[in-house]
Amino acid sequence: MIVSREVTTATQVGKVFAYLSDFETTTQWDPGTVRTTRVDGDGGVGTVYRNTSTFAGRTTDLTYVVTRVRAPELIQLRGENATVVAVDTMTLAETPDGTRVTYRAEFTFKGVWRFVAPLLAPAFRRLGDQAEAGLRTALAEL
Repeated sequence: MIVSREVTTATQVGKVFAYLSDFETTTQWDPGTVRTTRVDGDGGVGTVYRNTSTFAGRTTDLTYVVTRVRAPELIQLRGENATVVAVDTMTLAETPDGTRVTYRAEFTFKGVWRFVAPLLAPAFRRLGDQAEAGLRTALAEL
């Protein structure tokens, strides 16, 4: 399951990168996030975050690890728990008017959840739409 959205903002790329590279900011723009806490690291590769989110009426915890960082254009994290592996990739591109952010979240379900996942497609679309709106608002306020 892949959710991908693009947001354009007038905010300059350096400020957007600084904001998004701190994954704790998800509480400000991702409506499914209840809490994200940095457990270890400085925000670079290897940094560990603990994320609590709600989705489809369930609360779930994931441990995310930053896997790639290339300032100011790329941030990638890999989250995992007993039922899912999530790879979140944020690609930033400077534009004449600010910054274009492409946010891609790829979910690979484990066990019986592999069979249930296709039924959740509408919920994932809603989640993507809500995250896009939250991201657009948060970046405009930087």
